Amino acid sequence: MILCLTSIFLIPLAIVGLALMNAGLGRSRNAAHLLVSTLGVLSVAVAVYFVCGYAFQGSPGLASYWFKTEGKQWDWIGGGKFFFRGVVFDGSLRSLNLLFQLFCVGLAAMIPLGSGGGRWKLSASAISSAVLAGWTYPLFAHWVWGGGWLAQLGTNFGLGQGFVDVGGSTTIHAVGGLTGLCVAWILGPRLGKYSPQGMPAAIPGHDMVMAGLGCLLAFVGWLGLNSAGAVLFANIPLSQVVLVGVNTVLSTAFAILAAAIYTRIRFGKPDTSLCMNGCVGGLVASSAGCAVLGPPTAALTGALAGILVAASVEFLELRLKVDDPGGSISMHGVSGLWGAIAVALFAPNHAGQWLAQLTGIATVLGLVLPFSYGVQWGIDRVWPMRVSPEAERLGLDLHELGAGAYPEFMIHGDEFLGS
Repeated sequence: MILCLTSIFLIPLAIVGLALMNAGLGRSRNAAHLLVSTLGVLSVAVAVYFVCGYAFQGSPGLASYWFKTEGKQWDWIGGGKFFFRGVVFDGSLRSLNLLFQLFCVGLAAMIPLGSGGGRWKLSASAISSAVLAGWTYPLFAHWVWGGGWLAQLGTNFGLGQGFVDVGGSTTIHAVGGLTGLCVAWILGPRLGKYSPQGMPAAIPGHDMVMAGLGCLLAFVGWLGLNSAGAVLFANIPLSQVVLVGVNTVLSTAFAILAAAIYTRIRFGKPDTSLCMNGCVGGLVASSAGCAVLGPPTAALTGALAGILVAASVEFLELRLKVDDPGGSISMHGVSGLWGAIAVALFAPNHAGQWLAQLTGIATVLGLVLPFSYGVQWGIDRVWPMRVSPEAERLGLDLHELGAGAYPEFMIHGDEFLGS
């Protein structure tokens, strides 16, 4: 209990780190807005999860709704009570799981902020987070962590251990990253991001030191995230938590190195922001298999994650015209899916494990992504999510908060940036 509780209490550092990254990689005139938005979506996510989200997610062994086919029972949604009623806060694994989930749902809810930075209304992000925390995240988390049908693929169909996602590569990060993709699609690119010919303009982050500090804090927080997930969901002996830490460190280190080498070859010099994106990509990719991979395969998983993140940021920007200021879609969505694939490729042989992993990936792409897009589209029709062009030029700090993050300094505008 003490080890798990200590690990859980490290997770907020990951949230702080990602918030600083989003702010640092964005424009200075939106920095305060991004941090306030983080506080807002975290509060909304926790409140909605308290009201109904945990009841829909549940835990293994608790009441749930299920259907039966060919004599096999499949759980699809939790059947718990709202407002945490019936939960005994006694230090048991079930109560620790609840505390763990409060941080996880907040982490998932804040991921889309990086992709919508500079143009997403604070109110719209809060509404989006309410749906994610009240339905999208709890439903998928029930399937994976709550004894739902993806976890049952092993016992019902003999597919390895069922869908394995120890620290939430898919459950937290792919869900949050794909929601961010939907947000970026619907909001459209920032003003001045693309020329009339469709070529993207470089809009550098205003504070790389802030973003770098965010990476370091996220690294510490991830050690807690993966360790707690391994204890709660992988049923590992406590001595094996050392392996979880080693795998997390190796995946992150090799991701940074791979991103630096890739960008050095691609652009002539290592790219600072892409190396930071690669760092978080390595952390995310490590989560799914942190307790089931060996150190060599964890290092390989991280190295490939670093390359994938750097390549996907460029692909999304150049080919798909998706403007993602914080790189959230690539760091969380792409790396999260890759982490699940890495378990299928590199985990010790369990018959059918690869099929269980592909089923989970197909589920998040075939069900969660369309649903998330529909939710964002519906919100935008009822309550337009994007600020006005004038507000975007002025900066969301002044427009929505009434004060800038750096009132004592002269901040250059679009003319300086050439946009």
